Amino acid sequence: MARIAGVDLPKNKHLEIALTYIYGIGKTTARKIIDEAGLTYTMNSDEITDDHVVIIRKIIDDNFPVEGDKRREVAMDIKRLMDLGCYRGLRHRRSLPARGQRTKTNARTRKGPRRTPGARKK
Repeated sequence: MARIAGVDLPKNKHLEIALTYIYGIGKTTARKIIDEAGLTYTMNSDEITDDHVVIIRKIIDDNFPVEGDKRREVAMDIKRLMDLGCYRGLRHRRSLPARGQRTKTNARTRKGPRRTPGARKK
């Protein structure tokens, strides 16, 4: 099992999909990394050698923020929006959807479980 950026790649998956298990790498970025490393997309994660792992690790370290750095970057972007007081920042502050979704119904993931007013058990 290969370990890249502190993440164990899953076994028996195409390399393109296996790389997406790393935070900050999606399908498009995974394809760019595989192209640069000179590998095939359909190659399984079990088949990569230590040399391939070293090449992939070097490409990721040089070109892409991943895992802790990426999480910190995203958190700082959200904090900046909240400090500015812009609309998206206010939506983040109130734990509501920030991208225009409806909130009268749905949005339960962001808002949490329903709190029905006045319907308490005695």
